[in-house]
Amino acid sequence: MEIPVFTIDAFTNVPFKGNPAAVCPLMHELSNDLYQKIAAEMNLSETAFITRINPSDSFTTGSRFRLRWFTPTTEINLCGHATLASAAVLFQFKKNVNPVVVFETRSGDLAVTRQGEGYTMDFPINPPTQEDPNEFRDVIKVAVGKHPVQEVYLCSNTKKLVIRLDDSCDRSVLTSLKVDPVALLSSDRTGRIRGVIVTMKGSPDQQPGYDFYSRNFAPWNGINEDPVTGSAHTVLGSYWSKKLGKKKMLAYQCSSRGGELKLEVRDDGRINIAGQTVTVLQGTIRL
Repeated sequence: MEIPVFTIDAFTNVPFKGNPAAVCPLMHELSNDLYQKIAAEMNLSETAFITRINPSDSFTTGSRFRLRWFTPTTEINLCGHATLASAAVLFQFKKNVNPVVVFETRSGDLAVTRQGEGYTMDFPINPPTQEDPNEFRDVIKVAVGKHPVQEVYLCSNTKKLVIRLDDSCDRSVLTSLKVDPVALLSSDRTGRIRGVIVTMKGSPDQQPGYDFYSRNFAPWNGINEDPVTGSAHTVLGSYWSKKLGKKKMLAYQCSSRGGELKLEVRDDGRINIAGQTVTVLQGTIRL
């Protein structure tokens, strides 16, 4: 059996930047074991599998599809960049005729709208709650060392811990962090954490005017550092919207690849996450 595969760099308009995702549009569902083996073989932070819901639909005419995401080690509940990449495959390569496609996922229905050069995703928002930093001092020490921390929040729904660096820190503090994934894994024994986000206030007065910066570490999911993370911004968008008093924000994830996300926190408890994509590979997996 042969199945098509695309590698798409998401949240960027430059090849080899942003976050790469593998996308496989499939005529039929495969076994969970096979999905996991393909994801391990692709060895990207996420591999996405798109399947038709209605057998009479095609990838060109259908407006609703099933979407699942796998890391090299496990299936996950929500992934932004691989959703963006999946929409790009449908619109660009399958020539989907609909202005909006909807993916049925573990996180409910996720709609993606084609807009200009990029795509806007309609995602759930995941507000975090403030925590006592002393409860997570081992995690904080591994993540940011001795750099000053302003506050710590935890999103219990996504199990993402948000560590905000003090406003006195320069952006270079964030970009130069070297986080040991093995030490990070062993720094929390409570099971409350599945990812660590380190963030800091941006420079909105400097072009292009980023409201905040972040980096994302998820060795619990087999991802030492995720280059640009849509799901993390369902947490960050909520946090920074309240702190900055803004609904619309421009964010930059400061991994070595780097990527830009446009955010809009909505009044209905959802968040729009927009970005661009670049296709760097198109091929066939032979099973």
